[in-house]
Amino acid sequence: MLRIINMRVLLDNETSLNKLAAKRLKIPPQAVLEVVIVRRALDARRKSNISFVYTLDVKVALPEGQVLSRLKGDKDISVAKEYVPEVIVQGQDTLEHPPVVIGFGPAGMLAALTLAQHGYKPILLERGRNIEQRTRDVSMFWQTGQFDAISNVQFGEGGAGTFSDGKLTTRVNDPLMRQVLDILIKAGAPEEIAYLHKPHIGTDKLREIVKSIRQEIIALGGRVEFESKVTNIDVKEGQLKGIVVNGTTYIPCCAALFAIGHSARDTYEMLHQQGVAMEAKAFSMGVRIEHPQEVIDTSQYGISAGHPQLKAADYALVYHAKDTGRTAYSFCMCPGGLVVAASSEIGGVVTNGMSLYKRASGVANSALVVNVTPEDFGGEVLGGINFQRKYEQLAFVCGGGNYHAPLQTVGDFLAGTTGSTAFATKPSYRPGVQAADLRQCLPDFVTNTLAQALPDFERKIKGFASPEAVMIGVETRTSAPVRILRGSDYQSLNTKGLYPIGEGAGYAGGIMSAALDGLNSAISIIKKSKV
Repeated sequence: MLRIINMRVLLDNETSLNKLAAKRLKIPPQAVLEVVIVRRALDARRKSNISFVYTLDVKVALPEGQVLSRLKGDKDISVAKEYVPEVIVQGQDTLEHPPVVIGFGPAGMLAALTLAQHGYKPILLERGRNIEQRTRDVSMFWQTGQFDAISNVQFGEGGAGTFSDGKLTTRVNDPLMRQVLDILIKAGAPEEIAYLHKPHIGTDKLREIVKSIRQEIIALGGRVEFESKVTNIDVKEGQLKGIVVNGTTYIPCCAALFAIGHSARDTYEMLHQQGVAMEAKAFSMGVRIEHPQEVIDTSQYGISAGHPQLKAADYALVYHAKDTGRTAYSFCMCPGGLVVAASSEIGGVVTNGMSLYKRASGVANSALVVNVTPEDFGGEVLGGINFQRKYEQLAFVCGGGNYHAPLQTVGDFLAGTTGSTAFATKPSYRPGVQAADLRQCLPDFVTNTLAQALPDFERKIKGFASPEAVMIGVETRTSAPVRILRGSDYQSLNTKGLYPIGEGAGYAGGIMSAALDGLNSAISIIKKSKV
């Protein structure tokens, strides 16, 4: 096939891709046999001339060399390179026991599926509940404030990403990303995720995808156990020998993949007590901010806002404070979504953002966060956990002690007042909100940096710092506060057989990077050991 890159198509152009490809290749339309979209991105930098930018693979009826010879010198047209998946050959070491995967988030899911596909019959342990029950538990919390420490937005089948926007963007450049996308599509994700520049699935579709992958793991001989928390590990002379589940059940194993997620604080503490090598890691903290989606659409699309071909717009904002060296930035922006209660501990308030596939709520939200360094909490290995917990508990108190979240309008925040009820959009957080001073539940360096950043963000997006815009606290789980140290073989530096993977281990930052890490770690085990 021939590959065309940088092919621009204006917003209102209704010509078929087949005809556009034929024109670009200077061949008759009937000579185009097939067109495959490899990539589609939106270029809205010029509001009066918004266009889609395509990469296409085109199968033609003419000899490819003949077509290319007529287009000599055109750097945007070439022969497409065929993707050939790596053939994975099992290693020579023999696994004495089935591998154990701990955590059913993206990393654990892809690791367990990959091992199952190669005949390893993994045991997958998830501390929370299955997605069906978990969805009911989370819904009950949002409706009534009845918190469940076992089953919530952080813990349960699918991991924290299941109750998010389902973004599949990543900065990781790994050829296996295509394999991850293919797995998701096979499990029920929209086929468009294979080519969109900013693909997302949405929490509603993610739930079905997670269930489908679980069923495939079981069909391939794997075992999946819910409400199964790893409470201890058995290590002899630096080698993992087994794990303890729920304080009583011993499972012998010599390879355990710890895909525990960034909120498994008790597991971090257990591993630290057992001497597993780890270090404190930077993360970020702040608030969630909400705007009418039309404000963001107008800023990003100009007069084209509302066009049927344009989906709810997103944004990415960064502000560097010159006096302190701190950075404020938007994080996990959710177009057409809502702010959700994401607590995982009794007596703490945590916020996150979530969107359904259609992103049709009419409300845009994003985290606005400021970097936190290990020096801010004394550099202790588990100091970041205590730092996060402190402000989550303060937010719980400021919100009224019933899992309502503290809320402050931008106008009040900048003026140092509270109590305004004129909101640009109705706060979406449930079970409810309580007017409060966000400076009482966040570090001074965070609120001071946000106060400096908001006017700068207003210059970039008109209406962003509107006095009626709503800010809800607190956002603390941007990434893991700990990194569990490992080598190039994915194994712990000082505990052989223990594979720390994914976001919770400090090696990923989202669904795709975590999934890739899980896939690569499983491949590492397969190349080392045979069934």
